[in-house]
Amino acid sequence: MSRNTVTRLLELSEPPRYERFGTGSKLDPFKGLILALLDADATAPATVILERLRREGYGGGITILKAYLSEVRPQFVGAKSYQRTSYLPGEVSQVDWWEPPLAVPVGRGVRRQVFGLVATLPHSAAHAAVFAHAKAVADFLPAVSGAFVRLGGAPEKMVVDRDSSIVVPGSRPARVHPPIVGLLGALRIQPVILGPRKPESKGQVERTISFLEGSFLPLRSFTDIGDLQAQHDTWAADVAYARHHRRVGARVGDAWRVEQRFLWRLPDPLPDVDQYREVRVSKDGFCRVDNADYSLPPGLAGRRLQVRLSPTEVIISCEGRRVAQHRRSFVPADVVLDPAHARALRLTREAQGRLEAADTQIPQVDLSRYDTLAEVGS
Repeated sequence: MSRNTVTRLLELSEPPRYERFGTGSKLDPFKGLILALLDADATAPATVILERLRREGYGGGITILKAYLSEVRPQFVGAKSYQRTSYLPGEVSQVDWWEPPLAVPVGRGVRRQVFGLVATLPHSAAHAAVFAHAKAVADFLPAVSGAFVRLGGAPEKMVVDRDSSIVVPGSRPARVHPPIVGLLGALRIQPVILGPRKPESKGQVERTISFLEGSFLPLRSFTDIGDLQAQHDTWAADVAYARHHRRVGARVGDAWRVEQRFLWRLPDPLPDVDQYREVRVSKDGFCRVDNADYSLPPGLAGRRLQVRLSPTEVIISCEGRRVAQHRRSFVPADVVLDPAHARALRLTREAQGRLEAADTQIPQVDLSRYDTLAEVGS
């Protein structure tokens, strides 16, 4: 070995080893773009990000991209989950269905589950809830209208998720059902449909639902859905609106009264949100609406009639003339019978029975008077 080499090795403090200096990764020039994409959507999959990088000239593989994403993505997901959003008064309302673990009596010993449509005003933390026995478009319309009546006006925007009672299933781009479009247009509200799996985008209404489950439901019982609605409205005014909200920095009721001045005034009269159907009358004088039979006056068997259905009543008309009005029943296979219809139907059946039995009372005619008339004529 050369003397110079020996001298150099003796001067080293550690044994010599081979070191290879890295030339960098193909991903390095694109890390800034990756961070920007994650800031826009922290949940974007690696395949979608790879497609964007290919457009910018990236020539590497997906393996190193996935390794880098697993390192930096948690920072963006955590930041998105805990950021605080502020809203101007009257700017937006968040709306969502609440499914409480609750069933209330509907009559005849039957109980049915209830659903609550909860609408919140994030600026003031005020809320309203309207209850129904189903989650469909026909139930959403009166519920959201009633919620904005309770809130004292309509906001500029309404944030909703992709529930099938609100958004047309499978629509691309997502759009709300046409009847809801008409109602929101009359109220001057712009719908905002959230992307899939983004509950944090409507965190205010999610927290309000948790508040209702923890503060309103315990130790309460309800005789029917009307009692549930009345108890909630009273509790909201006395408890929910009277509490001091830390984020708002004031009582909810005080902040709500200020925000009311920024809400759109509701039209008078309100848009019609009732359902309209056409039904055929059965031979025994009843018509079936939503699995319940409603009585009608005699003489309408086989006719096609118009039905107006609201959350509380059923109005039946024939050629524009009202022929019956009933309280709406939510009992499966129920029979709703008006006493006047029952009495008229009984009399009709009795008369029909006498006719079929030829049991008619015809007075005997005195024929002798015809002889008298003949003699007078002669």
